[in-house]
Amino acid sequence: MKKWIDDYWLLILQHYLRKPIGVKPMYSRDMVDLAIELHIHPSVLFGKMCAVANLETPRIERLWENYAGNPRRLQRAVKLLQEMKGFSNAEEFYSGVAVSETFEKDFRPVAEGETLTPVMLILILDLYFRLTTITMVKATPEIVELARLIKQKPEVVVEVMELFQLCDPYLNRNEVVLNPLMLPCQQIWQRYGNSDTEVLASYAEELKEYFL
Repeated sequence: MKKWIDDYWLLILQHYLRKPIGVKPMYSRDMVDLAIELHIHPSVLFGKMCAVANLETPRIERLWENYAGNPRRLQRAVKLLQEMKGFSNAEEFYSGVAVSETFEKDFRPVAEGETLTPVMLILILDLYFRLTTITMVKATPEIVELARLIKQKPEVVVEVMELFQLCDPYLNRNEVVLNPLMLPCQQIWQRYGNSDTEVLASYAEELKEYFL
């Protein structure tokens, strides 16, 4: 994970000042996109944005005085920062540097040719624990609603839930399934399937902001 650089305060301030002005949800699309660009976890950026809201340090106060009332000046400063050699070119910027990818992978397709991402699987798993197996069908309103949110067909959500059933130790199913989504589903189950469902539910609620 990349370290924080004080120049990034400009980017945080710019996002904070976007309408509606204020602290943005941790997993809103803009926050996640910025996090991926900087290789810094959204939770870190969220904390920095809260610091801006509270004007926690003299440095932040100076930035606020210089830029908050002058969006054009802020835009120019951000543009100069982004034009730094390699800023938007991950391969060049991190040449020779080992970058530990963690959260970034959750927002990328689980496999080549797939549109599902681990984040979508997490949301489906959260719903899985709210339904019974008999209601894991495409006509169930909650499935239709989630499918609409993540821009997938209800049939895809049902397919993933059927794979989660094979991961669920309480169902004790030993079927062998040749499905490219099986491994990603197993990986998500290992991460969240055996943990507190309330913790998962809280996390899933935050992740939904990305799709709004």
